Amino acid sequence: MSESHQRTEVFLKPGEWYFGGEETLIKTLLGSCVSITLWHPRLKLGGMCHYLLSQRKNGEISDTFSGRYADEAMLLLVREALRSGRPLREFQVKLIGGASVLSASERDAKVTDVPGENIVMARLLATQLGLNVQAEDFGGSGARLVLFDVACGDVWVRQSSERDAPVGHRASHRKRAST
Repeated sequence: MSESHQRTEVFLKPGEWYFGGEETLIKTLLGSCVSITLWHPRLKLGGMCHYLLSQRKNGEISDTFSGRYADEAMLLLVREALRSGRPLREFQVKLIGGASVLSASERDAKVTDVPGENIVMARLLATQLGLNVQAEDFGGSGARLVLFDVACGDVWVRQSSERDAPVGHRASHRKRAST
């Protein structure tokens, strides 16, 4: 990317997705949600989704796709990727999120394992679509700040390491989700 290009920073809220060119830096904050990134190394195009649930409830119908659900968010990203004219197998994929952010007592009261279902669905979709998964950063108990630089394909993840610590007292660590 030349220095004359201005960076476009996009912050994804839950249920949102974005696909853009090399000037794009996409950020999001994940708890039990999952983000999937798609990136084409030669074209320097890519996108990310931030989904909340693995799929719609049984019987729930909509005329439009929603980024709130894994299967639909992935379809929205794939549709944009295919507009590039390149096959999906050329895109690199990274899967991030699915933390158990609820306390043990809150998790025991829940019937559904939302983070677990979100992780399973991300892996299932990647497998079904024959995608080239480069890295995963799943699980844990702390929220993640995710930054995806479309210019180079790097995904940086900062995860808090202690869910129940008071704000301002949380330890955190940084890691790079790219290989």
